[in-house]
Amino acid sequence: MSEATSGAAPEFSRILRLNELGDGRRDRTVEADAAERAALARRFGLRSLDWLEAQAHVAPDAGGCRVTGRVRASLVQACVATDEDVPAELDVPMDVRFVRGLDESGESDAEEIELREEDCDILPLEDERIDLGETVAQTLFLNLDPYPRVADADAKLRALGVLSEEDAGPFAALKGLKLGGGA
Repeated sequence: MSEATSGAAPEFSRILRLNELGDGRRDRTVEADAAERAALARRFGLRSLDWLEAQAHVAPDAGGCRVTGRVRASLVQACVATDEDVPAELDVPMDVRFVRGLDESGESDAEEIELREEDCDILPLEDERIDLGETVAQTLFLNLDPYPRVADADAKLRALGVLSEEDAGPFAALKGLKLGGGA
């Protein structure tokens, strides 16, 4: 559960009310300041989040609104093998649909939803507003490398005497056996 849904205020909040959209599309640029980036880095377990920006296109649609665009970030994660810094640059698409009347199971009572679930993320629209900052933060989180590794992590681990999965796995003992020919 994200902090936004658990009751705590999100670290990076940019509220947009749907009545600001009118009948048309609105383009927004949102960028996290240093304090917001530091708070998001703590929340997501990052060593640092040096830059976070998004270009968002917000348009009303049947049953709510849709946010599309790109999220860009410069960050540092910890290597899961060596605990060294793993810098990363992200430039990923964002496609989120906010739907009125979405229940806890993710089903909507809206009648004109012609979008397949795999086309975008679907979230409930609450109080006729969306939080672009939190939407960007969640898009960032979903696109982080879950197992960041430095390029030479395997070599560094071998030098420390750590066996690879292949060398320590259940078939490692069979590796040295040779099939004998029939006599």
